[in-house]
This record gives sequence, structure tokens and C-alpha cells, in this order.
Amino acid sequence: MKTNLRHLLLALALTCCGAAAAQSPVLIHSHNDYAQRVPFYQAYAQQVSSIEADVFLHDGQLLVGHDVEDLRADMTFEALYVEPIVTLFARNGGRAFRDSDQTLQLMVELKSETDPTLRAVAALLGRWPEVFDPEVNPAAVRVAVTGRVPAPEAFDRYPRFLGFDGAWDADYTPEQLERIALISTNFRDFSQWNGKGTIIPAEKERLEQVIDRAHEQGKPVRFWNAPEGTTVYYTFYDMGIDYINTDNPEVCAAFFADFGNKNFRIGERRAASSGVTGTKRLDRTTRDFRGFQNDKLQLSEGIDTYRPTHRNDGGKGRIRNVIFLIGDGMGLSQITAAAYANCGLTLMNFNYIGLQRNNALGAFTTDSAAGGSALATGERHANRHISMTEEGEAVPSLSDWFRGKGLPVGVVTLGNAVDATPTAFYGHSVERDNADELTRCLLDTPVDLLCGSGIRQFTERGDGIDLIGELSKNYRFVRSIDEINAAEGRVVCIDERMDEAAEESNLGLLAEATRAAIDKLQERGDKGFFLMVEGAKIDYAGHSRCLPGSVIEMLSFDLAVAEALKFADENGQTLVVVTADHETGGLVLLDGDEQSGRIMGVYTTDDHTPAMLPVFAYGPGADRFCGTYLNTEIARRIRELTR
Repeated sequence: MKTNLRHLLLALALTCCGAAAAQSPVLIHSHNDYAQRVPFYQAYAQQVSSIEADVFLHDGQLLVGHDVEDLRADMTFEALYVEPIVTLFARNGGRAFRDSDQTLQLMVELKSETDPTLRAVAALLGRWPEVFDPEVNPAAVRVAVTGRVPAPEAFDRYPRFLGFDGAWDADYTPEQLERIALISTNFRDFSQWNGKGTIIPAEKERLEQVIDRAHEQGKPVRFWNAPEGTTVYYTFYDMGIDYINTDNPEVCAAFFADFGNKNFRIGERRAASSGVTGTKRLDRTTRDFRGFQNDKLQLSEGIDTYRPTHRNDGGKGRIRNVIFLIGDGMGLSQITAAAYANCGLTLMNFNYIGLQRNNALGAFTTDSAAGGSALATGERHANRHISMTEEGEAVPSLSDWFRGKGLPVGVVTLGNAVDATPTAFYGHSVERDNADELTRCLLDTPVDLLCGSGIRQFTERGDGIDLIGELSKNYRFVRSIDEINAAEGRVVCIDERMDEAAEESNLGLLAEATRAAIDKLQERGDKGFFLMVEGAKIDYAGHSRCLPGSVIEMLSFDLAVAEALKFADENGQTLVVVTADHETGGLVLLDGDEQSGRIMGVYTTDDHTPAMLPVFAYGPGADRFCGTYLNTEIARRIRELTR
């Protein structure tokens, strides 16, 4: 469908007031609505755009039903549809929906003889011109007559508030075309598709001819007798079919309710009608996150990817430095989505790839505490535990291992510095939300550099400790990543920009922090260092089931991966390992387009899943990370390689 026409049609039919929720990106038509458990109201509750009733003129009454034998005296058109609409208009101040300027279409299928049935319908609806006549009330219900539609030359015999269902291949005069409300046709005349997989090209081409013809006339199009289901919904949307014809209005409306969160394309502007995509299930330390601003979930262009040289990739070369990058909540689907949207990722250029299982101790699905702690220590942990056993014994992390070797250690996160994953590399606690206890661990100087957001965890404390003052005895405390390398010695950098969702203006922030950290950790010479870098808000996007957020956060993380690989190529003695602590959201990709980079996907949950996770490795010893293993093996193999 031509983009401008889609926008025009939706602007006319789906314009929202400031307080309204975001409207569906398509027009949903409740087909054979009278067959629902609760006719009219069931579809109306979903704020569908169009509702259909089959009407017979039977013994002088307008009755609703599919066939004559279905008719009952209590199933009148007036009682089931007209009276509810009139009542709602009175309650809603002369419009269909209280919280929206969206208009409603009432489609009346004439099942008995055209002229007497239509005149009876017109006489009934004509009693309430303020409800059914747009010339009286611009917000009035649009009435569309289908079924036994009169011949076009007879349109002018009926009141002008009646519109008509049109034929796609008819040649209407300009006057007749004005009376056409929409174009409807039988899907089976053009395709035998059952709604699974994809439509064969020849059938799709025939359908598009109908769509194009309708749109050339400035009319929305509907296909009846079409299949239903998730695949159908997104396929029809992508083809530009304006009305989704459905017998399941609740299911269809639910699919499109958060459609903006299911789609992403670089260069395509996102509507901001719903404001903020909130993020649920955040830990106490990360609840200050302001969510994903819908109008900022866009990129005008993709990111450049880095292609490594592979000169020192794999084998038994010496390892001086280890850079461990963790994409919090990053599963294969998140990686795939970003790769297609961007037409490539640096992450896709690794030669050595494994798979890790990530079940927590005593739980099938891990949280970030147990997952991050397993990656940090090489030991399984119970959920909510940060590098500590259930008995309260601290478990040494990779930070402790490298510090024991006399090497500097850095922890960088694009999120709260006291969240589960970063604290697993410098703290110990049986409770991930115990920010006071975890930050006190910094007094033992377990790291040389800590960088993230979350100043309140340092200043608004329950234990009464002036932590910034205490840390200043051993650390330089700075408030911007730009100040990291200007400060001498150990540094705690709390940069509140790290709390913000990734967008065009700050997409490279994690990469900048990674570069600064690498430079900082080399201050003491070239003996080596350990650096953990976390892409924290891939997880946030999964919790909020926001595909645009997931893709943009993935691209931000990939830029940091590129910085690690660039350094590894320059240095020649650096092992880079990239993985995740868990997958978040159960993301399933439904469709996309390789040429444009458009992707579509849905989340099956707003929580973590136990999906297996990829492990990417580069540099000397990278081949040791192939295969399938428990997440604890990663830290163990890093220690073995750096003995």
C-alpha cells in the first residue's frame, strides 16, 4: 500500500485525542459479529473500527442472522446494534468512544430483497441523524451497506448517510464513487493460501492488483473469506490491506494493540502516541530507568560493523588481556533481529561459537544474579544470590582471579553499576537488591575501574555511610566517562547518561566507555588486564516486550564488541568472549525483509527464559569455547587459559 494513503486513511479513522491509548495501525472489522458470545459489545470493547451485522427483513422486522433458519424474534437489528450505539453516543458526548475520536463503521449486510430491506434500515437509522449521519455529526457512525447492494445507478435513491460496499473491478462514475465506503472482495477468488508460511508470488500479485486498484480510487480494501492467525495479520498489514476481516476481534485487536513494539526498521519514524514503553520487573537498583521513549526508538541510519583480521584467532597464543562482554537478556533472536535490521553485525564475524546452558541452582530459569554470578565465578548460584553461596560464603570472581595475578580489573555497564551483573564481578551478597551491602564491597578495592549509572545508590543509603567520601580514599570519583582517563589511579565513574535508553544521540556511549576503560587499564603497563562490559538494557527491552528497543540496545552493544575486537587485533594477545546471562522476553521473529531491514517479532513473556545462549570467542584460545556446556564453564576456561 502506498504509505501516504495508509496514513491518510488512518488519520481519518483513527485520530486519537491526547488522553487516548495508541490505536491499531489497521482497521479491524468484526465479521459476522452477531455470532460472538456478546454481539456488538465484545467487538466494541476492543475499539474495532468496523462491526458487521447480517440483516433480514422478515415479517416486517429487521432481524439479525446468517440464514433464515437462524432468525429469532429477540435478535432484532435495533436491539442488538442500533440501541447500544445510540446509548453509547449519548454517554460519550456524541461520539463512538469516550477516550478517542476514532469513528465506528456499522456494516449492514442485506440478506433479503434489496430495496425493501434497505429502506427499512434507512428508516430505522434515520431516527437518529446525530448518531448515523456524518453531515449532522462529523463523529457519527459510518454506515456501509454490503451483501445485496443496489446497482450503482440506484445509489442516489437512498439517503446520503448510507455508504456502499464496492467491487474492485467496477467502473464507477465520480458521483457513484463518492457513495462507496470501501472495497470488499472474496479472498478465495485470488488465493488459496491457508494462512501458514507465505503466499505464493503469483497469488500475492493478484491480491496486490486489487489493493492497488482500490487505493487508486482512494478507498480502503477488505478481503472476506480469508484465513486468520498471527501470520495472516502481519502479512495483510505488510501488503497494505486496510481492514483486517476477523471472526476473533479480541485476538486480532490484542495482536495490533502494541504493534509498534513488534516492528522495527532503520530510517522509519515511530509514532509517539503512547509516550513511553514502560519496563517491568526491574530490580530495585534499576527502577529509576525512565523507559523507552517511543518517539526516540528510531535510527536514521545503521551502524558500521567491524571485520576482524583473525590473525591471532584461536590456537595457543599468549593471552595478556581478557575482555568479557555480556549482553544482558541477549538471545539468538535479539542478535538475529539486530543483524537483519542493520544488514550485519560485528558479532556475526566470529569464527568460534559455542552454546551455553544457563539454569540457576535450584531453578530452571535463571535471574540476572545467578546468571551473572555463574559467568563471574564459574560456579552455579541460586537466584538472587550475587557471587555468594546459600550459606553466605563469598565465591571468588574473575575479578578476584586477575587481581590475584596483580592485573588491573575494570567493570563497565550501560546501566546501574549496582545491578546484578556488574556486582557479580565486584561484590557478594545473598540478596541482589541489597545495594548498601554490595557497594560496601568496593571499599576492599576489588576493581580498578567501575563505570555505570546509579548515583543514588552511593548517596541515598540506609547504612549511614558516606560512601563517596570513603571511596575517595582509594578511588577518584568522577561523573562522566570523559573524565576517566584524566583521573589518576583507580576510578569510580557514575555517569547518569548510562541510565538512559540507547537512541541516535547516545548510541555509541557504551563503545566510548569501552575504549576509555581499555586505555585506563593499560596505565600500569602491558602486563595485561581484565575488563567486563555489560549491555544492560537489552534485558530492559525484553521485559517491556519492545522490539525497537531490543534492536537499538543490541546495536549499541555491538559497537562495544567492535571496540574490543579492534583492540584485540592491534594487541594480538587479547581474548574476547561475548555471551549473555539469560534471554529475556522469549522473542520470536515472525517476518522481515532483508532488503529494507524491516523486522517483525513478538515476545512470549515479559520475564526471563531458559533458552540456550551463544558464546562468541576471538583471539588466542578462542577455539576452547566451541561446543555446548553449562555457563559456569566460561569463567573456568578463562582461568585455565590465563594461568
